[in-house]
Amino acid sequence: MKLSEQAKNLVKNFSDEVEFYKLVYRHPGTPRVSKLFLGAAIAYAVSPIDLIPDFIPVIGYLDDLVIVPLLIWMAVRFIPERVIIECRNTKQQI
Repeated sequence: MKLSEQAKNLVKNFSDEVEFYKLVYRHPGTPRVSKLFLGAAIAYAVSPIDLIPDFIPVIGYLDDLVIVPLLIWMAVRFIPERVIIECRNTKQQI
């Protein structure tokens, strides 16, 4: 597989996951705590304020690569499995 194909697949997978988390966030069965964690992940990802400033080489982006997935992981832990299955099925139908 060429590097360009891998990059396209990575972008497609990322956009699919973003759409999935949008569905999860809007689902009425998603607990408030999960919505809070997902909202915090989005806010941290787009916020210009970081724990470690991005202008510091390597370490500046490392906090983004750790904190955002951690917040998403914490959100998913509280979501009932039926909600995840419903949202995955809805995403596949779109």
